[in-house]
Amino acid sequence: MIATLRGVVQERGEDRVVLEVGGVGYEVFVTAGTAAAAEPDAPLLLHISESFGMYGGGSTLYGFRTPEEKRLFSTFREHIPGTGAKKALEHLEKAGKSLGDFHRAVSDRDAKVLSGVFGFTKKTAERIIEALKDKLEELPGGGDAPRLIRVDEPAGVLSQALSALENLGYKPAEARAALASVREETGGRAATAEDILRLALKRL
Repeated sequence: MIATLRGVVQERGEDRVVLEVGGVGYEVFVTAGTAAAAEPDAPLLLHISESFGMYGGGSTLYGFRTPEEKRLFSTFREHIPGTGAKKALEHLEKAGKSLGDFHRAVSDRDAKVLSGVFGFTKKTAERIIEALKDKLEELPGGGDAPRLIRVDEPAGVLSQALSALENLGYKPAEARAALASVREETGGRAATAEDILRLALKRL
C-alpha cells in the first residue's frame, strides 16, 4: 500500500494533481486548497490514502499535505454515515480552515459554529457532531492548533458577521475568507460582531 508520494507536479485540476514519481505519473485527488497550492513543475510531498473499488479494478489515490489531514479524512469516511471519499474531501476542506475551532465546535456540540463559520449545512453539522462526539481523540486540533475564534469569545459573533455579509449580497465563500483574514490580523483578540464586520468589509 502506498503511504507517501514525493515527486514533481505535472498538472493540476480543481480537485486533483498528477504527480510524477520515478518517471510514473500518479493521479491523486486532493482538496481544492491543496490543488491551488500545487505549482506545476514544483516538488510536492503527499501523504496517501488508497481506496479500492468494491468490485475490483484499480485503486484511487487521495493525497494530503500533513498526516493530521490524512487522519481527519479517514475519520470522516469511517465514522460519518453516508460519507464517501469525495464528500470526506469536501468536509476536510471546510474543517481545515481552523482545526482548533473545528475540534472545539464538535466538543461543544455547537452546530451553529460548524454552519456559520465552516459552511456545513445544518443537517450535516448535526450529523458530524453525532458521529464524532465520542471520537475527539481522533480529531487533530485539540491542543495548540491555531484558532480563528478565541476560547473566551462568543461563538455567535462570527456567525452574526457572516450572516450580515451574506445579507449584503456577498457569497458565503468570499465572506468566510474575509472573516478568516480578519481573525488572523487581530491575532485572536476578542471583538464585537460590528468590529469584525467593519474590518471584513475592507477586504471585500
